[in-house]
Amino acid sequence: MQLFLHTHALQLKHTFRIAHGARDVQDTLIVGLKSGDHIGLGEATATAYYGLSVGQMVVTLERLRSVIENTPFEHPEQFWEAMQPYLSGHPFEQCALDVAAHDLFGQMKGLPLYQQWGLSIENNPMTNYTIGLGTIEEMVAKVKEMPWPLYKIKLGKEGNDLDILRELRKHTDAVFRIDPNTGWTAAQTLEYLPELIRLGVEFIEQPLPPNDWEGQRLLYEKCPLPLIADESCQREEDVDRCHGYFHGINIKLVKCGGITPARRMIQKARMHHMKVMVGCMTESTVGVSAIAHLLPMLDYVDMDGPLLLREDIAQGVRMVHGKVYYADAPGTGARLQFDITD
Repeated sequence: MQLFLHTHALQLKHTFRIAHGARDVQDTLIVGLKSGDHIGLGEATATAYYGLSVGQMVVTLERLRSVIENTPFEHPEQFWEAMQPYLSGHPFEQCALDVAAHDLFGQMKGLPLYQQWGLSIENNPMTNYTIGLGTIEEMVAKVKEMPWPLYKIKLGKEGNDLDILRELRKHTDAVFRIDPNTGWTAAQTLEYLPELIRLGVEFIEQPLPPNDWEGQRLLYEKCPLPLIADESCQREEDVDRCHGYFHGINIKLVKCGGITPARRMIQKARMHHMKVMVGCMTESTVGVSAIAHLLPMLDYVDMDGPLLLREDIAQGVRMVHGKVYYADAPGTGARLQFDITD
């Protein structure tokens, strides 16, 4: 097996703002695993919030090149376990490898991932489209630019969150999902609740800082809207911790280490009767195509990353007015618009 690495600066259509930062460019690492005539693709983005750069990811994987290329490849889960001793503290890098391994294995078998897993795609959830923080006028303009049935609205910074939602509601009858990105307090959230319900909010994602378990427990007991953990649920072991504090979890493949642990997290959440969402990190179509194969296992999904880019670097899964369409190809179905082996 051969390892290929490619870094790319994905240019965003608009400045993407959330409660704890803003960016115009999303740096990403594309990983290729080649065996015979097949090459599997994986992806991991990097942001300053997590203290990781694509350069650091490249260094980590280059140091392991010999191990990666000489590890027997029988199945993606086996490969993930073989890499775990080397990458236990590097989930982003392990995610890119794991997604590439799943794509490679699917190509070898000639089947898309969801078919390998015996899943039906007939009742897949639709993806939301994210409206990043900005002035009210900027956020309204984004809604008008991209009419969509589900919006995930970033809040939690300027203190005018209800004004934002009231104004957006004047321009669309879409479902609202809101994400303060840890920017609220428990008291704030409880104060906002009647208006959030009136404005048609479906759920609240991570309103409080991840260390405010006391406040989160209070919300869990009093909030009629589902509370979805994001920053509080990054790794497999976090699922049990979130039970009794959140009604559901938002899994990010790069944070947990890839498809292999994500599927275990989904199973564990279901054992706790929790809702399950998978979210993206503004990946290209490479990463988002992998997320698509988990759709039959999910209640909600946020996989709009490619829609936020000025120009994508791959083809694969497509999203049209919330509905997800798979590529007619095995594995994840993602294919780059350039040759990663050059």
